Amino acid sequence: MADDKADEPADRRDLAAEPPVGFDAEAPEESAAEPADPAQEPQPGVPLAPADGAAAEEPPAAAESAIDPEPPLWPAADPEPPPAPADSAPTDLFADDLLGELLETPAPPPAPETPAKRMRRGVARTMMAIGIALGLFVILYAIDLIASAGDVPRGVTVAGVEVGGLTHAEAEAKLRHELEPRLTRPVVVHGGDVQAQLVPARSGLGLDWPGTLGLAGHQPLSPITRIMSFFTSREVGVATRTDTQQVSQALRELAAGKLDHPATEGAVGFVPVAGSDGGVTPYPVLPRQGQQLTDVDAAVHAVTDHWLDPGGVKLAMAITPVKATAAGVQAALQQIVAPAVAKPVLVHGQGKDVPLKPVAIAASFQFAAVEGGAVEVRIDQGKLQAALKDELASTETDGKDAQVVFTGDQPAVQPSEDARKVDWEKTFLPLIDVLKKTDGRDLPVVYNASKPAVTTEAAGALGIKEVVGEFTTGGLAGPAATNNRTLADRVSGTIVKPGETFSLGGRSGPRTTDNGYVPAPVDEDGTGATVVGGGVSQLASTLYNAGYLAGLTDGGHLEHDHYLDRYPAGRDAKAVNADGSPVEAEADQRLADRDRHPGHRFR
Repeated sequence: MADDKADEPADRRDLAAEPPVGFDAEAPEESAAEPADPAQEPQPGVPLAPADGAAAEEPPAAAESAIDPEPPLWPAADPEPPPAPADSAPTDLFADDLLGELLETPAPPPAPETPAKRMRRGVARTMMAIGIALGLFVILYAIDLIASAGDVPRGVTVAGVEVGGLTHAEAEAKLRHELEPRLTRPVVVHGGDVQAQLVPARSGLGLDWPGTLGLAGHQPLSPITRIMSFFTSREVGVATRTDTQQVSQALRELAAGKLDHPATEGAVGFVPVAGSDGGVTPYPVLPRQGQQLTDVDAAVHAVTDHWLDPGGVKLAMAITPVKATAAGVQAALQQIVAPAVAKPVLVHGQGKDVPLKPVAIAASFQFAAVEGGAVEVRIDQGKLQAALKDELASTETDGKDAQVVFTGDQPAVQPSEDARKVDWEKTFLPLIDVLKKTDGRDLPVVYNASKPAVTTEAAGALGIKEVVGEFTTGGLAGPAATNNRTLADRVSGTIVKPGETFSLGGRSGPRTTDNGYVPAPVDEDGTGATVVGGGVSQLASTLYNAGYLAGLTDGGHLEHDHYLDRYPAGRDAKAVNADGSPVEAEADQRLADRDRHPGHRFR
């Protein structure tokens, strides 16, 4: 019996180690408490004593094995339950249920989830995601930094050439391949509305390859900069070896020759029509702003910084604006100028017609820009007059005073003539309307008629009957004779009425080559400086002596500074100074018997 009791814990240990099918892992205490043999069930009030000390300690070991928290490894399929021993008695189900209820502790109900708990769980998940992202970012940043160490930063361009991500050797090779051809090509320079060129070799321009790559910099450590380099580019320009003085001189020459130009207001130009008689073709002269390169130092910097750019160099110019617009020029051309020069204008003079040709009309046009961009067309009447006056001169008369001439000792009156001159202002008054016409382009000439100062009737009424004074000199020759003849023609036939004053200078007019005078010695004896109108003092002295003998009052004269033996002492008159300027000589006619001698003629 003692042996049976000693074996009992072993049987319980086997049952605990190998739980039967249907074993509930949640109730290990209940399985460990079941007795293996009903015969060993303790009796009420009687303690169950173990056979020896070892046997007494075994059941707690079995219980500890039964509540081991490690879950057992179950077979893939439920094993068949072991056969019950043949000599085992029926189990007391009431006793087992009661023991299980006493030993089983019911699981507490789960605690309800609060907002704070949910927030803590969300924060935990967010922090976990951020940590994972930061870790991934650090890993990628380290990979990118290691992979591009020593290279040109991403996104870098030099003079438009992309070199980002290349090694320095690769970048220099690419720059040489792309930029060296530009060193021999002219540099395009944009200055305002002008495009010109600079030759690098003659303008002091060169390239510093190592310095250019140095401008690209090194790999940036900023993560933001490295990320942005995937999406942006950075132009670093080029490092050049330049001769600043040579570049400055080249720019000054370029500005003087091509870039600088004055402002041009809108106008209309004309080209002759080949094979025509004065025909022209008008064309528009479009307005153009003026410009000048004033800041040469800034231009030098612009060239040295951008001369390798594909688009060339743009220089800042000082601009002078204009008033006219292209539309204003076209309006003046189409509405005014083109019809005006389409055909000649026929000018009808007194007994003569003269064509005013389109080339003369075009030459008279003047153009002025006004506010608003319009172009005003004006006509220079002086130019039109110059084009017509020679042709119309034969239709004019100068007018002529009546003269008293002597045939022997008998006086005779030469009739006067009325003057007829073109009134240019009135003639051109309707010209604007005539120029607008396509046919019937006729312009009549308007004349001004004027009476002479001495009419035929007035000369006859003077009652001149005889010569009252005369004086004669001779010995004239050469240029001096020409000058005296010219002056005599202007003085001859002059009538001096009673109470009037005769002025030699007033009748002779300016002594110029245009009036018929020639260079000659100033003195009538052929000495002195040569001046235009020289030698006319002889006529002045002759005229003075005739007036003296006629009894006229001396109105004022100047004697020579030396004696001339051809005249009586004190009766010579000087008409020209040593420098060629005229000397005035005047004579007043004041006769005692004016009723008997109302008019006089002296020669």
